[in-house]
Amino acid sequence: MIKNFNLADGSLIPAGSEDNPIHVYINPDPYERVALITKFKLDDHTVSSALDPDEVARLEVYPDHMLLIWKRPTNYSGGDRFFFDVASIGLLLFKDKLIIIVNDDIQLIDTDVRPTRPLRVPLDVMLALLVSTIHHYLGHLKVIKAIARDVEQKIQTSMENKHLIQMFNLSESLIYYINAINSNGAVLSRLRNHAEKQSLPAEAIAVIDDLIIENNQCCKQAEIYSTVFSGLMDARGNLVNNNMNILLRNLTLINVVFLPLNLIAGIGGMSEFTMMTERVDWRISYSLFLVAILLIGCLTAVFLRRINFRRNPARSKGKVARPTDLRSIARKRS
Repeated sequence: MIKNFNLADGSLIPAGSEDNPIHVYINPDPYERVALITKFKLDDHTVSSALDPDEVARLEVYPDHMLLIWKRPTNYSGGDRFFFDVASIGLLLFKDKLIIIVNDDIQLIDTDVRPTRPLRVPLDVMLALLVSTIHHYLGHLKVIKAIARDVEQKIQTSMENKHLIQMFNLSESLIYYINAINSNGAVLSRLRNHAEKQSLPAEAIAVIDDLIIENNQCCKQAEIYSTVFSGLMDARGNLVNNNMNILLRNLTLINVVFLPLNLIAGIGGMSEFTMMTERVDWRISYSLFLVAILLIGCLTAVFLRRINFRRNPARSKGKVARPTDLRSIARKRS
């Protein structure tokens, strides 16, 4: 699918004519790829690189145009996997045209982001798209942080691997984000040098400088999140194992309490007990039997508690290991 845009009054306006300066090729089919290669004198490798999600971000300068492979975050669709992925976008900047090649339909200019300057030439549109992408990364990092906090609360009482897998997915997503943001940073540095050589307007160079700063801040934030997640991963796994151990300990306590009761009831049996208490009213005999069973069970439970059966090992040392303390421990180790 092809979308065309025109520049008017400092903004991007959809248009139907192919003579407009901005062309967006969304997952082009074979016919559109052939038209793209023929019309703009590109090769098939360039088009394939723009659509390859594993392509490394780079900048290539040619006599009549500039090719920029940029890494962008894909739209997060929610679900239980909590996996954030990255994709590639191809930007071909000619003197009076900008060709954008993407896998899916995206919002070129983020309306929530304050525009750096009015959109008058294709270069302004390309820089605005790069700004929008960096803010998209920052927005996803906030979402990852919020999801991680929610999953941590569930891990504190969980005995399944589901929430641990979700944390692994978040940690893996951050690794991909850091790699993509670092690649974009190298592209921005080279774009800054190219802008000086080509004597681009000072406003455009200032925007590129701002992009470099925001990209570095975004990368630093992603690295901090990744370090915290990695440092806490073992602690979260131990927390799930500890929850399972507590459950097994409680079940064992129940079994131990009922073991002597079952033994007494099994040895005596109801027929033998009736024979032994035939001279006593059955209401009184069975009531006394029930009271004796309850008393033995309570005494067994008290005895097990006194021998430290249910006590947490951390409490026996005088301190309780709280889940909220795990973050500070992980930060010290990192």
